[in-house]
Amino acid sequence: MREYLRALESRILALPSEIRTGLDPKEIARLLGESLRQQFLHSGVPDTVKALQATSAAMTSAQRELSTALRGLSDSQGGVLAQVERANNRLEYSLERRAKTFDALLHEWKSDLLRIWIPLIAGAAMLIGLFGGMEIQGCRDAAPTAVTMPTETPVPTAQPPEAPSNGAQADNPKLRGKSREKPGIDAMHER
Repeated sequence: MREYLRALESRILALPSEIRTGLDPKEIARLLGESLRQQFLHSGVPDTVKALQATSAAMTSAQRELSTALRGLSDSQGGVLAQVERANNRLEYSLERRAKTFDALLHEWKSDLLRIWIPLIAGAAMLIGLFGGMEIQGCRDAAPTAVTMPTETPVPTAQPPEAPSNGAQADNPKLRGKSREKPGIDAMHER
């Protein structure tokens, strides 16, 4: 390869001076650089770069804000998650306390029902039954006395002579009167 480069250099040196100055590497590099710069400016790449830089800055800012917001959400002391957890714990505690209070009230109501209300209702039912029974019995007792008043029954004055079964009874006037009174008393009891 060195031989090739030496041959190329010897040929360039053999060229006329005008062509040799046109092939000056520094001048060629300067012309190419200027041409590339002009092409670059005309292509719109600098505007694209500026737009990309602005987009990158906006994304970096959004990333910082999102990171701050997420840090605020996930903070174990004052973040939203910690606040939600504390609120849930308070709600759970409140519900448990209310459930215990409700259970205590229900137990108290049940013991009051067994201790106070059932005996009270049973006593009231007994009194109502007692007074109702007394009223019914009073009505039953009052109705027959108003309708059928005992009246005196006429005692028959003459009775047919009875056949004396015992001779002593027929001769004794006291026994005859008793036997006469007996049908009247029996008639009164029959009514």
